[in-house]
Amino acid sequence: MLADSDTRWKWGALTAHRIAAGDDPAASAEPAGFLLRGRATPTARQLAEVGVAADTVREVTAAEFLRAIRDEAYDVVVLALVGGAVQAVLHGIAALRLPRRPVLVTGYVGVVYEKLADGLLLRHGADVVLANSRHDAERFRAVYEGVGADASPVTEAALPFLGGAPYERRDDRDTVVFAVQPSVPESRSDREYLLGRLAGHARLHPSREVLLKLRSRPGEHTTHLEEVPYQRLAERLPGGLPPNLSLVYGHMGEVLDRTDLLVTVSSTAALEALHRRIPTAILTDLGVREALGNHHFLGSGLLTSWDRLDRDHRPVPDEEWLARQGVAADGRYGTAFDEARERVAALLRRPELPPVTPYYTPTTAPGYLPAILARHRLAPDGSPLPGTAPAAGPTGVRRLVRDAVRGAARGAYRHGVQRVAPVIRRMGEL
Repeated sequence: MLADSDTRWKWGALTAHRIAAGDDPAASAEPAGFLLRGRATPTARQLAEVGVAADTVREVTAAEFLRAIRDEAYDVVVLALVGGAVQAVLHGIAALRLPRRPVLVTGYVGVVYEKLADGLLLRHGADVVLANSRHDAERFRAVYEGVGADASPVTEAALPFLGGAPYERRDDRDTVVFAVQPSVPESRSDREYLLGRLAGHARLHPSREVLLKLRSRPGEHTTHLEEVPYQRLAERLPGGLPPNLSLVYGHMGEVLDRTDLLVTVSSTAALEALHRRIPTAILTDLGVREALGNHHFLGSGLLTSWDRLDRDHRPVPDEEWLARQGVAADGRYGTAFDEARERVAALLRRPELPPVTPYYTPTTAPGYLPAILARHRLAPDGSPLPGTAPAAGPTGVRRLVRDAVRGAARGAYRHGVQRVAPVIRRMGEL
């Protein structure tokens, strides 16, 4: 399994478990884990917080991963990556011309509300493209068929991390959780507004526990960049945080165990909450817009505002919408990965797998594909560029020095994104 962020690690590792052993992860061996080196490479703390183990964990470049695919025997490889990285690895594996290549599985970590065609076509070429719901499966097939590409890899499944005990209202607990997102909304003013409304809700209901569920600590990155962390805004909140409002980290499932209302703009956490029948609200305060992703929840019955939530409104989800979104409103989550397991098993039984044939080639996308491959140090034919795949990795002191340098460089990059870049933008607006 190859992942490039903490959330994709979680999706990829759990997907590998589901495909191998259904709903009993203990019934299969831990997957071998690879982390694609980049700006969002998760820290050890982030991996521990995700709570999904792997047999081994190695941080690699694309070229190093391809060398591992060439030299080590893997039956199935789950590519839990952004679309461009998936495309690069697919072309890289095709260029290896292995006598027996692994079955290639990819998909999306959550709600697909932007770059639908772009992301899907960059994933084309995998043997299995997982859709998290019936709604997504229909959209995915339509995109592939619309460009004349093979749509058979699209396989309906579900988000692999749904679960937990069904919600039960308790008289001794009243907890509201606001699940933040790294990039939605993006602007400081919008984030200050949402934090202010959350604090106002806490002050209006002093007996209620209000939690701000954070994705990462300052300096850490997730799947998306977070230029204005809520932690920084909370430090500057006029009047400070009310005593019943707390900032929390940790596994989302554990936070949902004590949640009586989940509030978000468009986080995938909403689907986790809905799966457990926890009351869920999708905010309209900043509009219902594609840029926010809350347009995905049109027809759900969940769209509402802080004004209504302050008056104790609790949205009621539409059952038909739930069923189409793969949150197991009909109780069939236990069989959600059956089709994916059957497809992978059928491919493994074949004496020979077909060549990897992505839709994008030097013929179909000569002005797009080479740059995607070059971003991962691959030549236009998918082979590693000279000098990108050394014969052996560094050991001992060299490894320590290399890791220290990379850590310092990553820290400098994150400091630039979170501290320097916003200052430069504000100066440009003067």
